[in-house]
Amino acid sequence: MSSETHEIDQDLDRLLNQEFAGRVVRKDLTTTMKQGANVPVYVLEYLLGMYCASDDETQINEGLQRVKSVLADNYVRADESERIKSKVRENGTYKVIDRISASLNEKRDRYEAMLANLSIKGVEIGDRMVKENEKLLAGGIWAIVTLQYFYEEGMGTSPFSVVDLKAIQMPNFDLAEIMEGRKAFTEEQWMDVLLRSTGMEPANIPERAKWHLLARMIPFVENNYNMCELGPRSTGKSHLFKEISPNSILISGGQTTVANLFYNMASRTVGLVGHWDVVAFDEVAGIRFKEQDGVQIMKDYMASGSFARGKDPVSADASMVFVGNIDVSVDILLKTSHLLAPFPESMIDTAFFDRFHVYIPGWEIPKFRPEFFTRRYGLIVDYLAEYWRVMRKRNYGDAIDRYFSLGKDLNQRDSIAVRRTTSGLLKLLYPAEQFDKEAVRRCLEYALEGRRRVKEQLKRIGGMEFFDVHFSYIDKETDEERFVTVPEQGGGSLIPDGELRPGFLHTITLSMQSKRGIYRIETQVTGGSGKFTPFGVTANGVAKESLRQALDFLKGNAQRLVGQSKLGESDIQLSAVELMNVGQPKSLTLAGLVAFSSALTGKPIQSQMVVLGEMSLGGNVHKVDGLAETLQMALDAGARKVLLPMANAADIASVPPELFTKFQTSFYSDPVDAVYKALGIG
Repeated sequence: MSSETHEIDQDLDRLLNQEFAGRVVRKDLTTTMKQGANVPVYVLEYLLGMYCASDDETQINEGLQRVKSVLADNYVRADESERIKSKVRENGTYKVIDRISASLNEKRDRYEAMLANLSIKGVEIGDRMVKENEKLLAGGIWAIVTLQYFYEEGMGTSPFSVVDLKAIQMPNFDLAEIMEGRKAFTEEQWMDVLLRSTGMEPANIPERAKWHLLARMIPFVENNYNMCELGPRSTGKSHLFKEISPNSILISGGQTTVANLFYNMASRTVGLVGHWDVVAFDEVAGIRFKEQDGVQIMKDYMASGSFARGKDPVSADASMVFVGNIDVSVDILLKTSHLLAPFPESMIDTAFFDRFHVYIPGWEIPKFRPEFFTRRYGLIVDYLAEYWRVMRKRNYGDAIDRYFSLGKDLNQRDSIAVRRTTSGLLKLLYPAEQFDKEAVRRCLEYALEGRRRVKEQLKRIGGMEFFDVHFSYIDKETDEERFVTVPEQGGGSLIPDGELRPGFLHTITLSMQSKRGIYRIETQVTGGSGKFTPFGVTANGVAKESLRQALDFLKGNAQRLVGQSKLGESDIQLSAVELMNVGQPKSLTLAGLVAFSSALTGKPIQSQMVVLGEMSLGGNVHKVDGLAETLQMALDAGARKVLLPMANAADIASVPPELFTKFQTSFYSDPVDAVYKALGIG
């Protein structure tokens, strides 16, 4: 680290301690304490905030000893539960730090608690404590619990009872304090404060990655916000939702029930979405509902913040977050599938994915190394969490309208998503709404990119229904329209630039499973006796028969197509390579004819051309079905020229002009004409 950077960091530390005295903690203390205690960060910082909220080294060291003492005496480790239970028994009452949950025992008409690390259940807890801390009934909370021990023979219940409970969270919060303190920081400084408050060191993180880490916080400040992040392992995707805020819950493993997540019909109580600000699913590939209607209820909730269960609709405010791993490179995934492929098959549904407001590209966040964790000061995470929670009551989405209007390709759902993301970023960076035009522009462009990433995948899955992906915004002052793209757009070129070898070409046709896919045909000609050997197609399959039809047509029209080449003195090998994992092709008649002709004449087809259409043995040309979807697939794959049957000329009206004009189009009237135009003859 340079001396200049060190001075800047020290200045920011001084400013933070000055503006938020008693609300900050040195984050390396958290890291140090975390290594010795398996408790969430907000629990540790609650204690550090009580004893170490200072920049005086002597006070910090004294405070650390107090925290260590409290953890040693009161924090319940799973392997020391018997020792702690003994202390409760011997002392009569004893304070412990543990995760506590509660449930209603209908047979006894009382609430009973369970302490996770202490491994005791059936503990009597008063109605008042449950009513004041309803999250006890929805997953539980970390708390400082005063336990009492009383036993008499034949009592039939647990001798333990809860006599006092103090949830580990701030007793009060003043938003005006945040708003006033924020004025002393620039946007860049405040972003660094937010990232350091979650334990990250922004000085060592790329600028784009800093924005992605900031975007992870949006579900905490926006009600009913739906976010997805997929990427490599070890990038901290679930850390924020598990460790940083007591207002979020992380569902590990993915399996859940409608009763647990949404509504329990038996007890008539709202599930997790009614008790937490954020419900996050770790490892999306494992998401499973035991009920068949689970995904449908989730779609309803993500669309409107409500769902029907029983007679009445139920509303809740919890944001939904989906995080998971991509095990292959993004380039490969884009070439073979789509960026939402890690979701389970039951969720590969455009209606479900269309509910996502943003898709954070986790592959742009570096894998965490020691230098990515800060040793500087940051806000105590419990204070940060309360700031986030209070901001949920505000809406800054109309900030866009002060300076910009949205482009024509954004539909209503796109507009809502962009406004919600922009609002969330502005809440995080400018809680007092003191932002200027350029600040709104930065947040708006990030929001447009994040929503477009969702829309690009919808287009891959659902076809032309989601064609409108050219997102833009218009500056009201200058009338300038700016388009926002995604860096990975196009996903690499399946159809490369430059000339292919003779006999090589690309085509788009249906697979045996009736899925549209891109295939590369590779043909080689050697001296021989007229033998034809196909690869990549089933020995007795339809595609092999279609290639033989193409070869028979070629033999009947050899003089017109391949000149003096003698088919009887050549062996031909043709390989059909599937590029999108959709299965073997159903038919390759016309593409096969062009490939054979190219290989035998030694003339390559035109650069970046895709050959479309089919033909019969008699030479009748069949037009391309689903022309718009086929052309969109060709464009995404890198094609710039298309060879089309004349019969498709009438279908051009169904293709959006923005798409059709991307190609240099050649129409052919018969198979011989197709060969001439593919090879650029005449």
